[in-house]
Amino acid sequence: MAAGEDVYFSVDVEADGPVPLVHSMLSLGACVAATYDGRRFVRADPTARTFYAELRPVGDEFVPEALAVSGLDRDRLATEGEPPEQAMTRFARWVEQAADGGRPVLVAYPASYDWPWVSAYLGRFAPGLAPFGFSGVLDLKTMYLVCARVRIGKATKRSMPRGLLSDRPHTHHALDDAVEQADLFANLWEWTGPEGSAGR
Repeated sequence: MAAGEDVYFSVDVEADGPVPLVHSMLSLGACVAATYDGRRFVRADPTARTFYAELRPVGDEFVPEALAVSGLDRDRLATEGEPPEQAMTRFARWVEQAADGGRPVLVAYPASYDWPWVSAYLGRFAPGLAPFGFSGVLDLKTMYLVCARVRIGKATKRSMPRGLLSDRPHTHHALDDAVEQADLFANLWEWTGPEGSAGR
């Protein structure tokens, strides 16, 4: 990577409830999605540089419906999950290494869900390690809304043109979904908008 180049990391979180540190992040998946130097956007192979961790829960509170989405076993993770301090330190160092001098940018759909988890867990469990800073985040829902010129209620995956979506399945496994999301991000970036009108 080149210094000054943005390096986009597709990130997905699976958690057992909606509130970071009240509920627990159970898994974290990420991959390098693309780079951009201000002139040239380069799509990456999202399976080439990846990260995955399953984390030990931080407390006893959880929402059964949220837990059921991922299918992860809290009891197993309570004994076998990676300690959050270790997982988040490992994640921060992986991001810095993969960025290789570029600026890391987290991308997610919607970032309003994944970003608070990543930010809170880095701040609590890996203090001093903040590879994305305080604002290195790009929301794909907003990106689509602007490109497509639609209201926020229409900025859903089921409303998107089929060609924007990944051919990969959405499994609720954090790494699988991060890789799938990387395809969506690159497709959105390269999209010229509805009917060929410029959307960026």
